[in-house]
Amino acid sequence: MCGFCGFVDTELENKKPVLSAMMDKIIHRGPDSDGQFIDDSAALGFRRLSIIDLEEGSQPLYNTDKTLVLTFNGEIYNYQSIRDNLIQKGYVFKTHTDSEVLVHGYDEYGTDLFSHLRGMFAFVIWDREKQTLFGARDFFGIKPFYYYQDNKRFVYGSEIKSLLEHPNVPRELNEEALEHYLTFQYSPMQETFFKGIFKLPPAHFFTYKDGQLDIKRYWEPTFNESEGSLEEYVDLIDQTMKESIKTHKISDVEVGCFLSSGVDSSYVASCFKGDKTFTVGFDNEQYNEISYAKELSKEIGIENFHKVITPEEYWSSLTKVQYHMDEPLADPAAVALYFVSQLASEHVKVVLSGEGADELFGGYNIYKEPVDNEKYHNLPQGLRSFLAKLAKAIPFGFKGKNFLIRGAQTIEERFIGNAYMFSVDERKKLLKVSTPAKAPIALTKPFYDKVKDKSDVTKMQYLDMHMWLAGDILLKADKMSMAHSLELRVPFLDKEVCRLATKIPLRYRVNKENTKYAMRLAAKRNMPAATANKKKLGFPVPIRVWLKEDKYYNIVKEAFTSPVAKKYFNEDMLIKLLDEHKNGHKDNSRKIWTIFMFLVWYHEYFDEKVA
Repeated sequence: MCGFCGFVDTELENKKPVLSAMMDKIIHRGPDSDGQFIDDSAALGFRRLSIIDLEEGSQPLYNTDKTLVLTFNGEIYNYQSIRDNLIQKGYVFKTHTDSEVLVHGYDEYGTDLFSHLRGMFAFVIWDREKQTLFGARDFFGIKPFYYYQDNKRFVYGSEIKSLLEHPNVPRELNEEALEHYLTFQYSPMQETFFKGIFKLPPAHFFTYKDGQLDIKRYWEPTFNESEGSLEEYVDLIDQTMKESIKTHKISDVEVGCFLSSGVDSSYVASCFKGDKTFTVGFDNEQYNEISYAKELSKEIGIENFHKVITPEEYWSSLTKVQYHMDEPLADPAAVALYFVSQLASEHVKVVLSGEGADELFGGYNIYKEPVDNEKYHNLPQGLRSFLAKLAKAIPFGFKGKNFLIRGAQTIEERFIGNAYMFSVDERKKLLKVSTPAKAPIALTKPFYDKVKDKSDVTKMQYLDMHMWLAGDILLKADKMSMAHSLELRVPFLDKEVCRLATKIPLRYRVNKENTKYAMRLAAKRNMPAATANKKKLGFPVPIRVWLKEDKYYNIVKEAFTSPVAKKYFNEDMLIKLLDEHKNGHKDNSRKIWTIFMFLVWYHEYFDEKVA
């Protein structure tokens, strides 16, 4: 696990100080060592967090004749078998790292390399003879990859803050990203909050040569249900997960595990056969999972390390969190993840975690809506549309009003992912700036189109796998762990686990009884039934409670009345949201937090005081 950065720039003569400045910005990703490669055309930089082959694993790494230069962030879990195959083909390895299989593997397989890999990765390979840069991002987007291109150069890195150190990369706010962020709570576009800086999508590779960038997709998940008994699928899930967890433990340093009260991390912790688990919570019973984690750790014979996050600690960390995120993220759980990563980093260098289970196995509570309301959705569309119009016409709220309105919509119309903050109308009224931002449905449509013949639940899962998972879940997992030089691994997001999960019939994924139905039964074999059946909570954070307290209300109000807030937002609407929440009229906590996190982030990257 490391960080990398670099550029192809034939006009920049003195490359070393620029590359060094870029590397310094990501020293937290790799504090153990660094390395550089510079020639007339390219500069590749690397920061290392030593996990495998501690003595000889420094980068850049080269192929046999040194025509290919590699920098790599991640882990290849099946590197030993790939290495053996390449040795049989005549390749000579100078290290025992997983990194070296990439450079020799590319030499041997070219772009077919990805069919051989099992792991999480982002990497670049510079071909010195062909003057071509080749790079890729892993199957699910576990590891980040950012790039900037103009007609004279290509600049890339593991974090945006690194790219901004290049003198020709502009630091300009992308207002269109802001508008989409207000709806999704994260940036769903390929172009980031910085104009001209893009994310390489998951499961894509690129080649850059002579100023031309070519991006292609190399893999995508395909849902094809395969009949089988429930018992057979439970067996397969348990076998596959245990094998994945074992594979994800490959390391030359100790591996720990995050643990909440939920089934996902509990399943991983119960199977990982390690010594340490890590948990955080808050001084509020509704928002504290420590007691669950302590109890489970005791039952499975693992030591649990835990911390109660005080409100003061949480709020004082916000600027650091948004700095490390690179782009604003309104998910309050990111801060909790920051603290549990800090705790774990005091004891281990690597942790396993439970991200990805909900998307693959059907775990979010919202996925039950199509199943629970199936009979209503089978009524004639005309009748449902009439009832929805009637409900909208009634000026006051009543029980079932939202149900009737949503019931007339298709899944494509009513579901844009796990977070829906501001509607298009709301964000237009809220924002002072005008952008060409499309409606949310325009961003989700390309993904829905690929699964148009599937069930509504499958459509929701597929959308979340491509937007929410990479845009929120994995983004904060990578950035918050690497802020503390901690490698986070996700055994659920494994090619073999995905291959199985996408075969499971809908009735075994989500039914009237529960979400992640078959997976919970598999988990139950390894832990108490109460934990396996526990309702999905996410990472509970008492934002709604704090925003009613004068201290934190005033902190946010100061930000909402700042020059930056007035520049981008309708101040009256901001204060209305805040006061409605404080007075108990509406729970506006997530909407307030979405705006507040943007303002905190803006201060960090554009140096204007807002809070």
